[in-house]
Amino acid sequence: MSKLQAVILAGGKGSRLRPYTMILPKPLLPLGDFPIAEIIIRQLGFYDIKDIIISTGHLAGLIETYFGNGRRWGVRIRYVQEDKPLGTAGSIKFIPKLEENFLVVNGDTLTDLNFRNLFKFHQQHKGIATISVKERVVKTDFGVIEFNRRNELLDYMEKPSHKSFVSLGINILNKRCREYIKTGEAIGMPELMLRMKDSGEKVHCFRTKNVWLDLGRLEDLEAAQEIFASHRSRFLIDTPTQTGSDEY
Repeated sequence: MSKLQAVILAGGKGSRLRPYTMILPKPLLPLGDFPIAEIIIRQLGFYDIKDIIISTGHLAGLIETYFGNGRRWGVRIRYVQEDKPLGTAGSIKFIPKLEENFLVVNGDTLTDLNFRNLFKFHQQHKGIATISVKERVVKTDFGVIEFNRRNELLDYMEKPSHKSFVSLGINILNKRCREYIKTGEAIGMPELMLRMKDSGEKVHCFRTKNVWLDLGRLEDLEAAQEIFASHRSRFLIDTPTQTGSDEY
């Protein structure tokens, strides 16, 4: 396997977590004794991903002051800073010294995903990108009605559930992806993935059952606090998580 490299996206303003993110950037919000992004960095180091780039924006100085050059965690950290918000993919265009394939992870993600397994899947399938995905069940809290143009009842479903696959915000990209990003363009990862697919590139999906929480909302952050406190060994790992589980 070629050298492993990771980009942590840490430039967002975290608007849904105000007022906390008016003082701290979202990746520095704590889970237990650790900022969210530190947990990610410790996991990357465990999987021998020692070359880390952090893409910053909002309150960038605090992130750089806390993590420094990464020596404390046995990794090498460098930084790129957005002069203006560029979405979840725009900053990739100007990151220097990217490896042929690299991991991109949102800086507000709590997971026990095995990053090496994700890399292996990507290399085996030889596409331009791999999206890690997980099946989620969303329950509707109301009775859902279907009816026709004559207003006649067709179906009545009491609090139905809907299954779908969602992105974990953890992707592998080939550096050719930068050909699909315009200089200075603000572009989200979904738009980039679709742009590459529509151009004939192969974008694959890596299905996982590992633990995953997106900490973008206050209720998600509170849930993550409880899960991390009860199962911190799953995230501050001593041995690789090969399969993972959603059972707590």
